[in-house]
Amino acid sequence: MKLGVFTPVFGRMSVTEMLAKVRALEKVQAIEIGTGGWPGADHIDLDALVDNKTRSCEYRKMLADAGLAISALSCHGNPIHPVRETAKAFDETFRKTVRLAEQMEVKVVVTFSGCPGDSASATHPNWVTQPWPPEFLDVLDWQWEEQVIPYWQDAAKFAADHGVNVALEAHPGFVVYNVDTALRLRAAVGKNLGVNFDPSHFFWQGVDVPAAIRALGDSIFHVHAKDVALNRENVAVNGVIDTKTYTRMVERSWLFRSVGWGHDELEWKRIVSALRLAGYDHVMSIEHEDALASIDEGLRAAVDLLSRVILTEPPVTAWWT
Repeated sequence: MKLGVFTPVFGRMSVTEMLAKVRALEKVQAIEIGTGGWPGADHIDLDALVDNKTRSCEYRKMLADAGLAISALSCHGNPIHPVRETAKAFDETFRKTVRLAEQMEVKVVVTFSGCPGDSASATHPNWVTQPWPPEFLDVLDWQWEEQVIPYWQDAAKFAADHGVNVALEAHPGFVVYNVDTALRLRAAVGKNLGVNFDPSHFFWQGVDVPAAIRALGDSIFHVHAKDVALNRENVAVNGVIDTKTYTRMVERSWLFRSVGWGHDELEWKRIVSALRLAGYDHVMSIEHEDALASIDEGLRAAVDLLSRVILTEPPVTAWWT
């Protein structure tokens, strides 16, 4: 397993400046690059590179010369948004990203599953989280049967035709947000649709992260390394479903934190061990969204902890096997 960094954290920097920052993190060997959607595309020109093998090869060589591989291309968005123009823009970015991934021999594209509205005339997404009142189940059935499954059957086939796996980041607010929903969509669509596993989105829902990894197994195509800290006093009063903005840090039930600032090293050892047992041997891509730590502090903390718990050499065959 290798360490990587998700590059939108360096969004205000040029590609050259970003590469210098990543190279300074000596134990990082890979980068995950945003190509559009909510990560933005600060370090790559998707339209200029897609279908241009010369330019895409030059870009890939620039990264290789810096000693870095690409773990994934990411275009987080909502391609099943109820507003057709919005959905179309996210879908076009996804399909261009898949084509570019094929050109650059990147095997994984990361995105969100998206969330439709509650009907064909809706203008806002509607995330259903409970079965009552009973009309919620009607909405959920319509979303999955009429929007979610048809879209992803087509989109995943498009990716498969280009030799690319799709890793959906399970995230509350979208139809795929936990183990059950991820496996439900994969069963309906096919095995080249899997998961970008981000522990931070599971921690605050009360999930035992290693147990979730075991359940997902070989559907995990990519991994984010990001932590969450729960404010026990706020959770005791209001629970974990929290719509306060991230700027109201003192009042929130939970906050995104750098690796090690929400859960200790032992928990991250459990996570890495579960990933290895599930057969995952790709990249743990550090995603910095910690408002209490600077970019440099947050990345250093994550690299320091993860470099101690990730085993980069293949295991030695035990004498008793």
